[in-house]
Amino acid sequence: MENGTHVHHQGGGLVDTTAATITIKGILSLLLQNVDEEESKKRLISLGMGDPTAYSCFHTTHVAQEAVVDAIQSDKFNGYAPTVGLPQTRRAIAEYLSRDLPYKLTSDDVFITSGCTQAIDVALAMLARPGANILLPRPGFPIYELCSAFRNLEVRHFDLLQESGWEVDLDAVEALADQNTVAMVIINPGNPCGNVYSYQHLEKIAETAKKLEILVIADEVYGHLAFGDKPFVPMGVFGSTVPVLTLGSLSKRWIVPGWRLGWFVTTDPCGTFRKPKIIERIKKYFDILGGPATFIQAAVPSILEQTEEIFFKKTIYLLKQSSDLCCDRIKEIPCITCPSKPEGSMAVMVKLDLSLLDDISDDIDFCFKLAKEESVIFLPGTAVGLKNWIRVTFAVDQPSLEEAFRRTKSFYQRHARKL
Repeated sequence: MENGTHVHHQGGGLVDTTAATITIKGILSLLLQNVDEEESKKRLISLGMGDPTAYSCFHTTHVAQEAVVDAIQSDKFNGYAPTVGLPQTRRAIAEYLSRDLPYKLTSDDVFITSGCTQAIDVALAMLARPGANILLPRPGFPIYELCSAFRNLEVRHFDLLQESGWEVDLDAVEALADQNTVAMVIINPGNPCGNVYSYQHLEKIAETAKKLEILVIADEVYGHLAFGDKPFVPMGVFGSTVPVLTLGSLSKRWIVPGWRLGWFVTTDPCGTFRKPKIIERIKKYFDILGGPATFIQAAVPSILEQTEEIFFKKTIYLLKQSSDLCCDRIKEIPCITCPSKPEGSMAVMVKLDLSLLDDISDDIDFCFKLAKEESVIFLPGTAVGLKNWIRVTFAVDQPSLEEAFRRTKSFYQRHARKL
């Protein structure tokens, strides 16, 4: 799935590659159209989308709900916010992120976005220039490819090494980078792989980026959702080695993806981004965007300061239980294996063995037939850059997971290659 964004001139017209870029939402909607609940007489179970709110065992904290209600009822937040975000919101996020850093962020380092997706767009828009290229992980999150295509940023992929817990192939990064490379992207905790990077590996990433004179975009939308042996370490810890743009949101940790409250943060104690021209350009770009609703922004300080540890612990516990169940059930289905146990986020990559299946040509075929016959949806790995794998989202209640894998097992038994 090389969707580098070379724009070809054909007969005077411009042909761009946004059309060739697969999106997760696009492929899931095609899979949904293939589901026939009437015919299969089975309720739909989707393990395709990272939206835990679809399942009743995952819900946000009452602290968050009350903070939003209070903000609305105060009648103070019906007007425009500054385009970069409310000052108290920026300050609260700076303080929240600084808890895990060896230096203090200020509100000037923080810009409020409509979810982490808009933070990705800001990062790529600010870095795009004629001839520039960006290094993206494979497997990864296809919004990066799509954004790059719209920005005419050439994409170069480095592999994540499955046998080393999906670590970055740093030799590949060095081989791919040149004088036109603007940044490399890391997603930690990992989507789609469920990996969590160690302090040592993040340090190596920082040193490599410094050597190559590129910056690091750290997508930490799943920040703190780590339930394995390794704790979550923010990339900003290495901000004095290499400039880091940290992207994050309330969406996953607080289970409110529909609130669209994200952030774009310059975790950069050496002040690379503090040059007046750069700040001015970022601010101007935010004048176009118009971030999240003012009352949602106004609720953020209370949400960040008052959420109790028990809420986070419960979410982590549920994710750990679900991921364990997921791996156990996969072991019972010969045609799929889970080579690396997830340690964080809400998804895991599962390998498909087509040699055990009779009439399935690839991961896309597998997912479409499964959807049609069993009303179960997985994301084909092709959508995230890895053919003949599938991404399973496990932020789902246990009975639904059990049922989804029970159906997948009977699908396997029907399609198993007869020896």
